Amino acid sequence: MQAQPYEEFNTSTFRLAVAQFEEAADRLALDPRLRERLKLPQRALIVSVPIRMDDGSVKVYAGYRVQHDTALGPSKGGVRFHPEVNLGEVAALAMWMTWKCALVGLPYGGAKGGIRVGPEKLSRSELERLTRRYTAEIAPLIGPEEDIAAPDVGTNAQVMAWMMDTFSQQVGYAVPGVVTGKPLAIGGSLGREDATGRGVVDVISEALQRLNLKMAEATVVVQGFGNVGMHTARIVHQAGAKVLAVSDAKGGIYNSGGLDIPTLISRYNSKTRPLDDCKVGESVTNEELLQLPCTVLVPAALSEQITVRNAARLRCRILAEGANGPTTLEADRILEDQGIFIIPDILANSGGVIVSYFEWVQDVQKYFWTEQDIRDRLHAIISSAFQRTSEFAQTRDVSMRMAALMSGIDKIAQAHLARGLYP
Repeated sequence: MQAQPYEEFNTSTFRLAVAQFEEAADRLALDPRLRERLKLPQRALIVSVPIRMDDGSVKVYAGYRVQHDTALGPSKGGVRFHPEVNLGEVAALAMWMTWKCALVGLPYGGAKGGIRVGPEKLSRSELERLTRRYTAEIAPLIGPEEDIAAPDVGTNAQVMAWMMDTFSQQVGYAVPGVVTGKPLAIGGSLGREDATGRGVVDVISEALQRLNLKMAEATVVVQGFGNVGMHTARIVHQAGAKVLAVSDAKGGIYNSGGLDIPTLISRYNSKTRPLDDCKVGESVTNEELLQLPCTVLVPAALSEQITVRNAARLRCRILAEGANGPTTLEADRILEDQGIFIIPDILANSGGVIVSYFEWVQDVQKYFWTEQDIRDRLHAIISSAFQRTSEFAQTRDVSMRMAALMSGIDKIAQAHLARGLYP
């Protein structure tokens, strides 16, 4: 395979993932043969997803499933339904998932999937048909020992239930382990819904302690009010911090005295009642929100939100990346110069895949844990990963992001070296 990047993957998100990898590989003095293998995914599938709409017409959507690496075990990664999904983005997210799983010690490689569609424009029956046809198209690549899907942007537990049922119908028996993040009734796990947000708060707590700051005196701003952002805001509010502002794709709300998060959650509806209509704060744009003075800023929306255009205007002490790839490489350097402590995405948002692993283990063993078991095990794993990454950063005199990337990449490299090249 040639060392040049494939044109199909040549998007800004994929270039960011590769640039991060290249910098970490340079610092690791990674074997050049391994470099070329790890820059590109192991498998990439593009599928056409035709469905019959409610009015009888037929529409065809583009679908993807990318497996970046399987050296440590089956690949694992979410499925996102979003109008801007493309192969390069999916490949980048799969790569980051590989490093994430290795960093926190899970026996998985990275994968990602998606359909280029705005799910909010579909009826429930159209969404079900789309999900089931997509699952049928990617079925040759997935399975509990091959590739395990999970919810992501634009998907949820119901979508995972349809995926699980479709795959199970094809093989002739129930296979709950083919997906995670599914309803409890069919093998889902307690604690999965808020796992990513809970993990974000766990690492925020670790970072505050490292910087000799107190949770009760911290102020927090959250960009994004989907699954990750909403639960992060709720849990950090319960922990005693003051949440100053939150936002979704349409904008946000701000209250210098702190938002009443439980009231906000009870009033908010992403489809019918936007944040600024919830009467708990004043309106603020997403751009303004990122520049609010605070102890902790949590970008929990989409990638590449913090760039050279706005990085110098951030006024946070800690940046906890709830989203994947929210900070560009150029912005990273600006933030480091400002002394902002960055908790990188592959560490900060790893709570979701950690509890997905717990769900998979429970499905395979057919033995289920209590919610407190889930929380305790999540806290132990993600806190340990934070401590290891922090120590690595200090020992090697690198940033937290570079420490996390180097740790994950080195573990994958060692697995490849041990296994050798076939044939």
